[in-house]
Amino acid sequence: MKNVVKNESLQMIVIAIATAIGEQFKINPFSNDFFRIGLGVSIFLFFLLLMPHLSYVKTGILTGIVSIIVQSVDWITHVHSFTVMESLQNNVAAGCYYIVFAFGMSKFQKRMNEFHPLILGGYIALIDFVANETEIILRGIFLGTNTFYFGEWFLIIVIALVRSYFVIGLYNSIVISQMRFLHVEQEKRMEQMLNINSGLYGEAFYLKKAMDTIENITGDSYDLYRELKGDNLQDYSLRTLGIAQQIHEVKKDSQRILAGLFKLFDSEVVVNMSLSEILHFVVKGNQTYSEMLKKKIRIAKERTFDLQTSHYVPLLTIMNNLVANAVEAIEKSGTIHIRVYEKEEDVCFIVTDSGKGIPDHKKEIIFEPGYTTKYNEEGIAATGIGLSHVRDIIHSLGGSIAVGTSEKAIETQFVARLPKKSLIQEGGVVGTFNNNR
Repeated sequence: MKNVVKNESLQMIVIAIATAIGEQFKINPFSNDFFRIGLGVSIFLFFLLLMPHLSYVKTGILTGIVSIIVQSVDWITHVHSFTVMESLQNNVAAGCYYIVFAFGMSKFQKRMNEFHPLILGGYIALIDFVANETEIILRGIFLGTNTFYFGEWFLIIVIALVRSYFVIGLYNSIVISQMRFLHVEQEKRMEQMLNINSGLYGEAFYLKKAMDTIENITGDSYDLYRELKGDNLQDYSLRTLGIAQQIHEVKKDSQRILAGLFKLFDSEVVVNMSLSEILHFVVKGNQTYSEMLKKKIRIAKERTFDLQTSHYVPLLTIMNNLVANAVEAIEKSGTIHIRVYEKEEDVCFIVTDSGKGIPDHKKEIIFEPGYTTKYNEEGIAATGIGLSHVRDIIHSLGGSIAVGTSEKAIETQFVARLPKKSLIQEGGVVGTFNNNR
């Protein structure tokens, strides 16, 4: 707590000194030297907007005191005919300006973010005008000058408006830049999170299929145990029963892992995501992937339909894998076209690439488990999620997938159709429109 107070005190001192220095750069719009307009006011206002956690009144009092001291020293140094008391009397009104200004700002300090910049600028300009008039009145009391300058009021108001809106504009430009930076960082984190979840979702489908296989093996083992027991092969039957029990334990462990994975997907911070957002992340991620493979690939997207869905993780898994396969199918350069549209009660996702293509005799087996065309230099098959699991995810949503060729007859085209009702949740349909971008 002491460190926080000490830090705030240091910040107020910095504001006071910066304001006092800024006052040295000033103009005198009136015929006399009693009312001066300096850069210090703009600096003071800017820091108040930038540091709303400080006590405005304390900051104004400290700034006023420092301003009086600095201005008095400046007067004595440059105008030797003034005594210390005369110099203080001449500058105390200017110091009081900051106290009045800070007091006015403190009245809506906690609600400042609620105001539109145009309204906020008007309020600050009014406070500036009141503070200026207070300074003029105090000068009249201390120095016996005329306290009412009706002819100059218009100029004071104009200066107050220009100064307040200029500072607010400068402050908002900085805030917008910070928000843009934060948005970029948040989007990077979101993309990383979605890529991880997409990969986990694919692995979860592997695990789910493995559990089905384990279930069948457990059943077969138990049937074998009963047959061996019926044939009075007691030793073999007991060993078979032990194997079945061990496989069952593996299945229970797998079930716990799978339940944990799907619970993770259900507890996502982002409840719904639109198809446009999904396409954005798919294109961005695979564009980076193509650059990593040192390929020159242009990924275009065409979307004439959009909706909000809570099934964004499986959709990302489907689209990421289809587009990644297209990237890998292109040797050095080419194009990938992604099209999303509505057809009757389905949403169609089409991924077309200008790669080497798929022979007709292989189109019937590419969705079979274990099929792959990707091998490393040692001849080892790729371990990524295959088209069979992409098909399984699509089937789990009640859809279908097929492979064919585009109108050009040389481009490979994957067409996935998903029922709209299986994707639409509470968010509903965003709309149907033409959007090529």
